Amino acid sequence: MTRPSNVYVAAAASPGSGARGGIFRQTVGDDRWEPLTKGLPEATQVQAITVHPTEPDVIYLGAWTGLYRSLDRGERWERLGFPDPLTEVWSVLVHPADPRILYAGTSPVGVYRSDDGGDTWRRLTGAGQAERLKMSFACRVMRLAVDPAHPDEVYAALEVGGVMRSRDGGERWEDCSADLVSLAERPHLRSRIQSDSDTEGMLDGHALCVSPARPGTVILAVRMGLFRSTDRGVSWQDLEVRRFSPLTYARDVRVSPHDPRVLYACLSPAARSQDGSLYRSPDLGETWTRVDHHVQPESTMMAVALHPRDPAQVHGATRSGQVFSTRDGGISWRADRLPPDVGEVYAIACG
Repeated sequence: MTRPSNVYVAAAASPGSGARGGIFRQTVGDDRWEPLTKGLPEATQVQAITVHPTEPDVIYLGAWTGLYRSLDRGERWERLGFPDPLTEVWSVLVHPADPRILYAGTSPVGVYRSDDGGDTWRRLTGAGQAERLKMSFACRVMRLAVDPAHPDEVYAALEVGGVMRSRDGGERWEDCSADLVSLAERPHLRSRIQSDSDTEGMLDGHALCVSPARPGTVILAVRMGLFRSTDRGVSWQDLEVRRFSPLTYARDVRVSPHDPRVLYACLSPAARSQDGSLYRSPDLGETWTRVDHHVQPESTMMAVALHPRDPAQVHGATRSGQVFSTRDGGISWRADRLPPDVGEVYAIACG
């Protein structure tokens, strides 16, 4: 008998805010949210969730207090043995070709690798790059991706630091941000909020992905929109998503596990806003169409989750805790909300 699918949402809350962080689970088709706390420290702040692509019982969770794993869909959690126990984990990747290989991205910028499914980890000492901007927070690795056609090629999106790439499984890394800095010379791509540089917006990396439909092509989501590299991160092209959407702040972008030409992206006005949207591209970013019909996000759309076995399921989450789901490929959508005391949402996953 096939077990029902679950949706998982990760939240964090500022100290003293009275809100709670953690991870919350809902069975698809149900309307209850369960906090999953067994084995996690009290007041856990969670930034990343990754469901194993072929073993849905296995879930990895990145938090302010490190990296955790569940072998039973979140019922119980175990803390994994990171070399640096106080490291904040902001991203977790299961290698698409070898699921025993995992990568974790951290703040301050670091990348860790496990070759045994998460039992042991080592820091990849070459992961890092020169700091370009001074922000009020330490630069962090927001997303990791592997090129399916080149399994040793790993990419990382940095907030706020652009993109870096490894061509040897993470041992050595190269900066792929020079062309992003050049693009920031264009007036409509200039943005600064905290730093003293107008390049800040182009280096504000949130997510990236690589599609097997076009090896070596990387799609990047930054504050200023969606960008594409067709030469493994050497140069970048503005996809000009503003032609299709009035909202251009890009928080997430993912490749469909069922059709490698299909992309989904979360677009909003800003990091904190009262609007958001979910867009779909059928042609690797050439054109985009809004798909979250008949629902109204009330805050920034932070993340999208695509079901690994059911192409009809898509789930999106806003910063304020709204969750939007379709089970029929976007024909109809259901709007839901996390409990009112939950803090800011950072990630969503399903499986």
